[in-house]
Amino acid sequence: MLNLIKNLFSKPNKPVQKEFSEEEFKLDYEQKSKGLENMLGKMHNLVGHAIIPFSIGGAVDMYYYPNHIEGTGFATMEILEPDGSGPVPNRLGTYELVAFTKHSYNTSKDENSPFNLIERKICGIFTTIGFYSRESELNPYDTCEIPNEDGEENTCIIFDLYRPDNKKLIIGDREHHLLLCLQIFRSELNFARENGTEALLNKLKKAGNYPYCDLDRDPVA
Repeated sequence: MLNLIKNLFSKPNKPVQKEFSEEEFKLDYEQKSKGLENMLGKMHNLVGHAIIPFSIGGAVDMYYYPNHIEGTGFATMEILEPDGSGPVPNRLGTYELVAFTKHSYNTSKDENSPFNLIERKICGIFTTIGFYSRESELNPYDTCEIPNEDGEENTCIIFDLYRPDNKKLIIGDREHHLLLCLQIFRSELNFARENGTEALLNKLKKAGNYPYCDLDRDPVA
């Protein structure tokens, strides 16, 4: 069970960077793209590039996967470095992040469209978790809270291993995994902390709300 401390993210620490060549980054991108597409289907040809790169303290780039399950998948490609380092290894090793919405991918210029709202929310979750992963171990079934602006309730998150059809994230000759970020209601977080995250995941699956982050639904607990 994790509680993210507000002042830790008021001025995010820059990820510790090793020096990699342009060729190493290019090869890593190609191998990582192949590994992710093996798990999530063909990636959309548009990328949500951050104005300020994650590597110098900005947001993560967003990669979209509309061909895997109903709705749209989102994944990171910057949590792992070209040598496989980056996040503090959890009990399964190191990882990239993944999340899903039931909303179909669209390019609407309306910032308040359902897809754009959840896309920006997930980008914020990925960015915060990405920085935090460089300092603390995050495991499947962990719970956490991400602070928001003053007066706003914390964002409640649980983690799970995402391994569709038992596929692993293979990047070159390295084995990693995808850590699923699930946004949930406060009542569901309380249930998970009282009864175990697996019990909540079973409820979400039974209700058809897994593996999605959307909160335009009724709580299951």
